[in-house]
Amino acid sequence: MRPRHIALAVLVAALWGVNFVVIELGLDHFPPLLFSALRFLVAAVPAIFLLGRPSVAWKWVVGVGLVLGVGKFGLLFIGMDQGMPAGLSSLVLQAQAVFTALFAALALSERPGRVRLAGMAVALAGIGVAAVDEGAGGPVLAFVLVVGAAACWGVSNVLTRRAAPKDALTFMVWVSAVPVLPLLGLSLLFEGPDRDAEALAALDWSGAGIILFVAWVSTVFGFGAWGFLLRQYPASSVAPFTLLVPVFGMSSAALVLGEEVSPLRWCAAALLVGGVALTSGVGPPAGSATASVLRAAADAHAPRPADPAAPPPPGASASRTPSTPTSPDPARPGTPSAEAPRPPVRAE
Repeated sequence: MRPRHIALAVLVAALWGVNFVVIELGLDHFPPLLFSALRFLVAAVPAIFLLGRPSVAWKWVVGVGLVLGVGKFGLLFIGMDQGMPAGLSSLVLQAQAVFTALFAALALSERPGRVRLAGMAVALAGIGVAAVDEGAGGPVLAFVLVVGAAACWGVSNVLTRRAAPKDALTFMVWVSAVPVLPLLGLSLLFEGPDRDAEALAALDWSGAGIILFVAWVSTVFGFGAWGFLLRQYPASSVAPFTLLVPVFGMSSAALVLGEEVSPLRWCAAALLVGGVALTSGVGPPAGSATASVLRAAADAHAPRPADPAAPPPPGASASRTPSTPTSPDPARPGTPSAEAPRPPVRAE
């Protein structure tokens, strides 16, 4: 990779890691469900009016939007609001690679090999160590909620893989529009209209800046830059940079929020990141968003190899369309392998 592209990959990983600290700060301004709804509202509008319609069936847009937006981010924001530390949240969410592999085996008949099974076991051991560390001095329920968020992320990755969108940015923008109303409804029901109205009335420049960061910087810029890198280089070259996401998340939480990183938590980090690296095949899950979405986008721009035995029909496009879930190319940006489930991304 070119030096400037390496710098861009590190920058995106840093933004996705720091995003957990920004979320923690945002929870001081907004109730968690309202905060999540505002994040998706600003990410979707006005972008949906500037981009075309998604290239996949609406059922996939709605399905991913509900599971990812309401399930994953709803549980994540509530868990952090209930006391789950930002740095530990950035680490535990990496368990979504394990959940993705499990759900892909059930729904897509993808059988993980021995190396990936070993990686899943190591990652689960890391979650166990993190649970012991958090249980010694933190709320266990908040930890369980963030693990549930990782599981929802795994489900959304499998749905995204089935959808195989050609345009990652357009797909993610429309996905962001789906959870806005459900999250607002849940916020009114559980957090109350008075609390929501009070938070909106007290909105200041700090709160507005937090919303803009999580919506535009972390989501729109992060996904756009990551998709650009995946169109320029193989996924095996880009995906390992997401190993830096929990590193930036834990270090920035320690510097900004004063979170203590105990030796047991460092042990959990080593086990979880190492296990995720083995599970994903080439590296950990691709950060804050859904790597399978971005790989599908990169695949849409990849040239199709010529077939000397069967020349293309007149007018055939030189673009490559997303392949089926049994395509045996684990490193290509967009198609999963029957042996190696494609690593997903974080969208904070």
